[in-house]
Amino acid sequence: MTDHLVTHATFTLERLYAASPATVFAAWAAPEAKARWFAGLDAEHELDFRVGGREVNRGRSGGGPVLTFESWYRDIIQDERIVYTSTLSEGQDLATVSLTTVEFLPEGGGTRLLLTEQSTFLDGREEPSWREQGTGTWLDALATELLRSIQQQR
Repeated sequence: MTDHLVTHATFTLERLYAASPATVFAAWAAPEAKARWFAGLDAEHELDFRVGGREVNRGRSGGGPVLTFESWYRDIIQDERIVYTSTLSEGQDLATVSLTTVEFLPEGGGTRLLLTEQSTFLDGREEPSWREQGTGTWLDALATELLRSIQQQR
């Protein structure tokens, strides 16, 4: 008999970006922009950004199994909020199920982004600290994407 483990975790990450909420929100909504900061160089990325829409990010790290991150958008308020549910699978094995809320708050001419994720980690395939670190890395990559976008506007 196989031991089945379940670990629950919640984390909140906060970032301050020197761009308007509309600009930061657009980096989540536009497929080309989202792929630049969210997907790996060799990843397959699809984005249908609308309530009921789906996003898929599929790739492999090193020689490991294919990782598939699949999300479904549940609530979108333009320039203010995104709520989505996601799964992460390693090959055919489900590793995590999560609910994520992203808030875009105007602050001092920029945006304070608050991302809260509630996750269920299954059978030790992923650790909560790994997810929090990886999500932080995405948000740092978003900062780079925003800088690129601002420079192009000049």
